[in-house]
Amino acid sequence: MQTECNLSLFDFASVEGRSVVGDFGGGTITSDAGALLLGQADRAIKLVERFASCFSDRRQQELIEHEVKTLVGQRVFAIALGYEDLCDHDELRHDLVMAVLAGKLQARRKDCAPVAGKSTLNRLELSKTEPTRYHKIAHDGTAIEALFVELFLDSHKTVPDEIVLDLDATDDPLHGRQEGRFFHGYYDCYCYLPLYIFCGDRLLAAKLRPSNIDAAAGAVEEVARIVAQIRQRWGKVRIAVRADSGFARENLMAWCEENGVHYIFGLAKNKRLKAAIAEELGEAEKESKESAKPARRFKDMLWRTRKSWSKERRVIGKAEWTQGEENPRFIVTSLSKDYGDARRLYEEVYCARGEMENRIKECQLDLFADRTSAATMQANQLRLWFASMAYVLVESIRRLALKATEFAQATCGTIRRKLFKIGALVTVSVRRIRFAMASGCPYKGAFAAAHRALRAALDTG
Repeated sequence: MQTECNLSLFDFASVEGRSVVGDFGGGTITSDAGALLLGQADRAIKLVERFASCFSDRRQQELIEHEVKTLVGQRVFAIALGYEDLCDHDELRHDLVMAVLAGKLQARRKDCAPVAGKSTLNRLELSKTEPTRYHKIAHDGTAIEALFVELFLDSHKTVPDEIVLDLDATDDPLHGRQEGRFFHGYYDCYCYLPLYIFCGDRLLAAKLRPSNIDAAAGAVEEVARIVAQIRQRWGKVRIAVRADSGFARENLMAWCEENGVHYIFGLAKNKRLKAAIAEELGEAEKESKESAKPARRFKDMLWRTRKSWSKERRVIGKAEWTQGEENPRFIVTSLSKDYGDARRLYEEVYCARGEMENRIKECQLDLFADRTSAATMQANQLRLWFASMAYVLVESIRRLALKATEFAQATCGTIRRKLFKIGALVTVSVRRIRFAMASGCPYKGAFAAAHRALRAALDTG
C-alpha cells in the first residue's frame, strides 16, 4: 500500500536521559482498526449494498475505478469514524482499513488508490435525481426514504404489538448562503428545520426543510408514507404518534383519527386551558407550600379550540406548583382510558418522547448531520441521508453487539472513541491481512464481545 510519510522528527521532553522524538514514518499503521466492527455490522444488515442500490450509474463502466457501492460505503464508514470532510479522503484512501471495508485492496490503475479521493466523492454528493453530463451518478430520494423504514422493519425478529413514532423538528444552523436559507426567530439564526422521525433508537426519516415553515409542515405526508410501508409488513401492529406541541395540528390529528393511528401531542397553554385547571393548581399550590416540595395534580377533560379544531378531543392538564410558582402543562391524545389514567399518560407515555432529543443530538453532534454546507438543498439532503445511514449502522452495532457490554447505552460518539479508534500495525501477506491492535487498549473485552455477537448475527442470518 502507498504510504505518504513526513519523516521530520518532532522533539519532546526527554525521559531518564533519553530523547523522545516522533515522526510519521511508522509505515502501515491505522488509528481506526475498530472499524472492522462496522464492516461486520454492515454485512449483517447489508446497509451499504441496499443504500447503493438507490443510486444509478451512467458512467462508462469499463473506464471507472470506483463502483458506486465503494463510494457509498466509503462515505458512510468515514462519517461513522468521525471524518466529516471530503478532503479527509485524500489521505484516508491510502488507509488499509478503508480498503478492507470496501473489499478492494488494489486499484486497477497505477495512479489510483483502492478507494476514492475527495473529487470523486464530491461528485457523488452533488448527484442529481437524474443523471447529467457532469454528474452521471444519480440518486432516488424516494427509494432512500423507503430504505430507512425497511431497515427498521428488518431489525425486528418478531412483530411488535405496538410501536410509537416520535416526531421532532430541530435547527440546523447555516453559515453560508445555501439554498433554502431563512432566519428563524426562535433559534435566532439562519438555519434549516429538518424533521426527524424515530421509533425508540431507530431512525425512520430525516427530512431537510427550510426554516420559514411551521414545525409540523409535511408531517402528515411523512407519517402517511411511513405508516403505509409499515402496515404492508405488519398489518396488525398498533401505531401511535408522539410529539411536542408544535405538532398538535388539526390536519395531523384528523389524519390519525381517520387512519386508525393514535396520537399523543403536547398542547400549548393558553388562558382558557389554565382556567380549566385553576382548581387543581390551587390544590397543588397549597400542598407545595405545606410540604416545601413540588406538587402536581392532573385533570382529564374533553376540550376543543374555538376555531382550529373540528371536534372535541381528550386533553390532560398537569397542574404543577414548583419553586414557588405555577407550571401548567397540557397534552392532547386519542388514547382512551384503557391505556392509562391522566398521570400515567403524561408522566410515562408522553414524557418519554424526550429521549428522542438525545438521538437527534447523536445524529448532529456525533455523526455530522448538520454538515449541510453545500449550495443546494438537494445536495444537503443527500448529505443528511449519508449521516443518517451512518447513524443506522452504528446503532445496529449498539443493538446487535453491545447489549452485554458497558456500552449498551453508549452514544455513537462514545462507541467511536472507545471501540473504533484503536491503533493497529497492519501487515499484509499472501494469505492474511493482520491488524495487530494496541495491547494496552482498555476496551479489548468489549471489542471481543461485540465481535462474537456480530458473528452470531451473521450466522443466524
